[in-house]
Amino acid sequence: MHAVRIGQGWDRHRLVPGRKLVLGGVEIPFDKGLDGHSDADVLIHAIIDAILGAIGSGDIGSHFPDNDPAWKGVSSLDLLQRVWDGARSAGYSLVNLDSTIIAEAPKIGPHRDAMRAALARVLGVEAARISIKAKTAEGCGPEGRGEAVAAEVVLLLSAHSGSG
Repeated sequence: MHAVRIGQGWDRHRLVPGRKLVLGGVEIPFDKGLDGHSDADVLIHAIIDAILGAIGSGDIGSHFPDNDPAWKGVSSLDLLQRVWDGARSAGYSLVNLDSTIIAEAPKIGPHRDAMRAALARVLGVEAARISIKAKTAEGCGPEGRGEAVAAEVVLLLSAHSGSG
């Protein structure tokens, strides 16, 4: 059997002083970082939710609860690796991933290729299958006021031999 599964994910975290900013598995020089239990990488959290949604396996909070000390400060790349290993074991492969990061600052463009490469390594695909776009919120909402960063993801998985 061969089937395709679509997943969608979204995440938002507040920007706060005193934390490093990690997006797409890449540390980005900035005067604030994202607040959260793990490294608070909104792009990877949205990817994880998209994968889990596509395979019908809950959401990031059900797998990595923010009240579990085991996940305190963990790299979101590690969380993504755990989720992706499970999806691959169940017979899924990534067709493509399309994402948008919503932030007034910092500029995402200079870091896009490094983010795509980091994600491609974990997902076991060429970077050409991963799209990362950046948008500002034109001064609207928490992203527009520079208070938060959000990410949206849609992806397509291919399911083989009885999965899906």
